Amino acid sequence: MSKTILIVEDEDILREIMKDYLLEEGYRVIEAIDGKQAVSLFQEHEVDLILLDIMLPELDGWSVCRRIRKTSNVPIIVLTARSDEDDTLLGFELGADDYVTKPYRPLILLARVKRLLESRYIGRHESDTLSGGGISIHFPSRTVSIDGTSSDLTHTEFEILAYLLQNKGIIISREQLITKIWGYDFAGDDRTVNSHIRNLRSKLGTHAKQIVTVVRSGYKFEDEL
Repeated sequence: MSKTILIVEDEDILREIMKDYLLEEGYRVIEAIDGKQAVSLFQEHEVDLILLDIMLPELDGWSVCRRIRKTSNVPIIVLTARSDEDDTLLGFELGADDYVTKPYRPLILLARVKRLLESRYIGRHESDTLSGGGISIHFPSRTVSIDGTSSDLTHTEFEILAYLLQNKGIIISREQLITKIWGYDFAGDDRTVNSHIRNLRSKLGTHAKQIVTVVRSGYKFEDEL
């Protein structure tokens, strides 16, 4: 079954170009021209990924991201003409999974869409479940439980936690995380990783200490501390 992409973009020509590339690849496309319409369409349809512009009429992209993250961890790629680090970090803190600066090459954006969608599926995992230190991941449902209680992680937070758990006790550098989670062409830096780790630890509560910072090296997951 083809995946459904919600394009949220008020510039007609940009929306049409991206729509053509996605349709060519067999995706189903839904279009919104402002933030309010985006939230409404997301509530009405099963959406697998969102391409979200920031400078939108009616309701800006940051507000759309906040509202959607209250109920869903659907992958979100933020599209914006603003390229300063604070904006990038704000996007990740709000739960965006990737951040693309305009003008972008449609084929590069398409590659990021494919990577995010592929990483959502489980074929690469040998087991449906992965556990450690009171934290359990169920890959088919992409759910995380902490001491038996469900925790709502974003797509990227889930991927980071899964990668650290799969490499339990092994130091994972920030560069490894960037390559694994965002790909080789990612333009962000260590602050991006730090921001996601901070958000992830916050959601792990008393188990935040299971993710250990190794100074000048990276992070590792420990069962017992």
